[in-house]
Amino acid sequence: MKTFEYIEGGVTAARGFRASGVAAGIKYKDRKDVALVAADAPAAVAAVYTTNKVAAAPVQVDRERTGSGQAQAVIVNSGCANACTGEQGLLNACEMARAAANALGIDERLVLVCSTGVIGVHLPMERVAAGAELAARALSREGGDDAAHAIMTTDTVDKQVAVELEIDGKTVCIGGMCKGSGMIEPNMATMLGFLTTDAAIHAEALDQALREAVDVSFNRLVVDGDRSTNDTVILMASGVADNNVLTPYHPQWQYFVDALTTVCLELGKKMVMDGEGATKFVKVRVMGARTDADAQLAARAISKSALVKTSWFGIDPNWGRVIAAVGYSGAEVDDRHAQIYYGDVCAYDQGRVADAPLLKAMRDLMLKRAFDVTVNLNVGSGEDTIYTCDLSLDYVKINAEYTT
Repeated sequence: MKTFEYIEGGVTAARGFRASGVAAGIKYKDRKDVALVAADAPAAVAAVYTTNKVAAAPVQVDRERTGSGQAQAVIVNSGCANACTGEQGLLNACEMARAAANALGIDERLVLVCSTGVIGVHLPMERVAAGAELAARALSREGGDDAAHAIMTTDTVDKQVAVELEIDGKTVCIGGMCKGSGMIEPNMATMLGFLTTDAAIHAEALDQALREAVDVSFNRLVVDGDRSTNDTVILMASGVADNNVLTPYHPQWQYFVDALTTVCLELGKKMVMDGEGATKFVKVRVMGARTDADAQLAARAISKSALVKTSWFGIDPNWGRVIAAVGYSGAEVDDRHAQIYYGDVCAYDQGRVADAPLLKAMRDLMLKRAFDVTVNLNVGSGEDTIYTCDLSLDYVKINAEYTT
């Protein structure tokens, strides 16, 4: 099996890209809040967006622009989502892109724009424009770290991943950064994510690769069951690696997709680990379902259940909440056939329940920062996995005070 090497650099690990992150005072005085990622020349681009019918102004602008298959820069602000801001919000999103284009000396149609923060607040455009100028002047090959910090909101840590692989005897890099710790729910992308590669690949194939990678990574995350108005993942390819152009018929196509998936999945795991107030990282696997779709229904229900998630926070081995979630998920289930494992500890086995020693073993397992919960429905061969976290007191506090 081919492997890839993890490397430093995040979104600027791939050749042909520079980045920066600067403080523009959009919400806080002394915090980086404008990020810029720029290619040295127009690059192939692909993107996926929120499925929320209430889509923020930047999402509406980017959906139209990425249709061309080309982009050269992405400017991002934190502190204000520019969502539910009407016609003025759309004008501001376009003006934000224009400010970056002017600072870079490129066609504004090649600039994408993303925003994250509080919904229903207009962007302070003078500060945004000043931030675009600062960010353009600060661009560098070492700027990925600053950019990753500039896109953070309630995140407590930056999130960056990069890998290196060989295609056609050429070194190819894929890197990325993301932000997200709340409003995380599967079904696209549930965050802001920015990916780059120096692989030679056309936009249509890039789009296929991104969608395959997102489906088994960002679309398999749950923090709180909410889906944001601004969710966006953008992937740009500079092509400077000089490999033979990648297509689904290229002999190393799947190798490239696997590497891209790895970057996306590792970024996604970082988001779940940094879930607002999270103290536990839990991998929920459902197997033996009637179909893969049923397995996904069951895994999602478990991962989104407030009762299940609070039991994880409280180190309470209440496996009954798990089977109850499966029961209302819509998946076919017969509790007389089902099995539930916390790690390798069998909590429920086709009608037989855990005794006191097994419950203690479950509690000991739940003391760890990360553990697995596996449900075998024993009615078929369907399988799926969701990555999630617990629901803590701090989650309530953070989200009870978000705008104040």
